[in-house]
Parts: sequence; structure tokens; C-alpha cells
Amino acid sequence: MRAALTGTPGTGKTTVAALLPFRVIDLNSLVREEELTLGIDPDRGCMIADVEALAERLQELAPEGDDEIVVLEGHFSHQFASEAVVLRTRPQVLKGRLLRRGYSEEKVRENLEAEFLDVILVEAVEWCDLVSEIDATCLSPEEVADRVVGILRGELKMPPGEVDWTGEMEFDP
Repeated sequence: MRAALTGTPGTGKTTVAALLPFRVIDLNSLVREEELTLGIDPDRGCMIADVEALAERLQELAPEGDDEIVVLEGHFSHQFASEAVVLRTRPQVLKGRLLRRGYSEEKVRENLEAEFLDVILVEAVEWCDLVSEIDATCLSPEEVADRVVGILRGELKMPPGEVDWTGEMEFDP
């Protein structure tokens, strides 16, 4: 089974993925290392994944229908999985993480808006048969990983819809 560990950049996907007892495929690394790109987005300065080539490669690495749980980690991983766990983080906490990464003001704003508006969650619901949501704001990476394991093993239910940051949105006048 392919399961996505997804969420807005900065929500803890990579940190949590390293703690999981499953095989993990980091989609950003795979795209970069195997040059599965269509080039660089001139506005954002990031790679544009060749989604068709990536889907073919994932079929080789983690065939659909396989019983093994394989976690696809990345903010667009839900496009390639039947189940998704979406990590969420309070926008003020997320803002600090993105600034520490050196993201531009525009990129920080874009990602905060995505988190406020549940963009990744909505996409995951559209792409996947089963979606879970974890508010990782006040949890340790180990606690989040434990919840992800429980969800993927069918021992824990965390349906989407519990996290709502819209009351915290800030608008520039």
C-alpha cells in the first residue's frame, strides 16, 4: 500500500518520516536525484516534477496493490497514494520554521495561506480514498510518528476536519 505523508512545507513531514518503521520514499529527493523534472519554475525557483515520469518510477519502486506499507513523503505525495496522512501546524509556528529555512517573504506568505485554507488537505481528499489529519503543532516528532503508525496500521482514526486555522488569518489593510 502506498501511503502519503503530506502537508504544507514546514509541517514536519521529513522529520516524522525518518522515525517511521516503514519504507519511505522522499519524493523531492527522488525527483531531484533521478532528474524527473520538467525544469525550474521561474516564479518560485523550484523544480517542476514530471508527474507522469514520477508515477512510472513509483510503480517500479512501490507497485500499487502491494501489501507492504510504503510511505511517500512530500507535499504532493497524495497524488500517488491511496491513503494520506496530512500534517498540520499552527501558522504562527509554521511561519517561524519557514523563515528559519530562509524562505522569501512571498514564499512564506504563499505557504501560510495554503495552511490557513487547508489546500493540501483538500487536495488529499480529492486524490485519496482515505485521509487522516494530525495537528502536529504541540506534539513531538515521536508522538506524531506514533500517530502516523497507528493510522497506517488501522489502529487509530483521525479523520480530517478537526483543524481550523481560519480564525487566525491576518490580513494586510
